[in-house]
Amino acid sequence: MTEELKGQVAVVTGAARGIGEAISKQLASMGATVILVARDKARLEQVRQEIQAAGGSAHTAPLDLLDEPSIANLGKMIRNQHHRCDILINNAGIGLIGKPLVEMAPSDWDTLMGTNLRGPYLMVRALAPMMIAAQSGHIINISSLAGKNPLPNGAAYSASKWGLNGLTYSLAEELRPHNIRVSVIAPGSVNTGFGSSKQDNPRKIQPADVAHIVAMLVTQAPQSFVSEVLLRPTQKP
Repeated sequence: MTEELKGQVAVVTGAARGIGEAISKQLASMGATVILVARDKARLEQVRQEIQAAGGSAHTAPLDLLDEPSIANLGKMIRNQHHRCDILINNAGIGLIGKPLVEMAPSDWDTLMGTNLRGPYLMVRALAPMMIAAQSGHIINISSLAGKNPLPNGAAYSASKWGLNGLTYSLAEELRPHNIRVSVIAPGSVNTGFGSSKQDNPRKIQPADVAHIVAMLVTQAPQSFVSEVLLRPTQKP
């Protein structure tokens, strides 16, 4: 345990497993109180217990990013109980990769865009006002190299990440006057079993690698900020 983030409150979506779990544990190990957000209530509770067993502080907030009122209520809860939000990690996402776009059902498109792009917008809308009031904060969006490159049979996922990148860069300009840094991390394939990828590939990027970048971003010197990190494995899987 360290104390770089002591007294700060961090909110992480998709915190029940994979990248979100690794980021949550990293931030807690640095002294932050972490609000764990995901749909899987049981798994969130397990992550919370693991964080507390390691000496950290965490609370669970089970919700679906498609549920706008729940996200608004999360913002109210954090404001009333914690009185601040210093770090927001928009990590949760779904893939629906493997079919040509013309075979994708409109309902699947809506679910994917609602989770990957509308969800981060709603989280920012609920939590950024506390950062503006404090004139301080970090927002980090977890994108993908699919938001930089074409992805056949994953056009909707790619579009959502291109959109998330655009949201990040524009939001960064809106919030810079308030001393809030908005960054995007775009990893390649991460060893999480996300989408159709297989897990347990040691040559892939590991969730802890992404968490390490988050730790770097939230401890930057105050006079500058890193707007984008492209994260690739040392060797191609």
